[in-house]
Amino acid sequence: MYCASFSDKTIEHFMQPRNVGDMPDADAVGSSGEPGCGDFLAIFIKVSDNRISDISFLVDGCVAAVASSSVTTELAKGKTLEEAAAITDQDIVAALDGLPEHKLHCSVLGATALKNAVEHYYRRRQGNNQGGGSRSTA
Repeated sequence: MYCASFSDKTIEHFMQPRNVGDMPDADAVGSSGEPGCGDFLAIFIKVSDNRISDISFLVDGCVAAVASSSVTTELAKGKTLEEAAAITDQDIVAALDGLPEHKLHCSVLGATALKNAVEHYYRRRQGNNQGGGSRSTA
């Protein structure tokens, strides 16, 4: 069975992903992947006192992509922006009790989208993201 190569933690996050959904009032959005031709992840964050107070995601991808996205949000919620930006793909894999070698790229989606969301937040705060309400991503 294909799922036998996934840890119980990965299957749990796939079957019951945390923090799924759009966040229209997000302070920032970050994405990673290629929409339409592979796995694609968008992470939405709300920030309060330099901490991620709320986080959600939308993903189009496989079991590992969904699980990686879910666990990324759990790792980041409540962290400072600096702590969240420091989350690596290895941290995501460890939180899932491992991923099969051919699925390790899915953990990179989470780490990259999260870093892009933090960068987007900083750009918006600096006023470099003109256009009011834009949901552009890095």
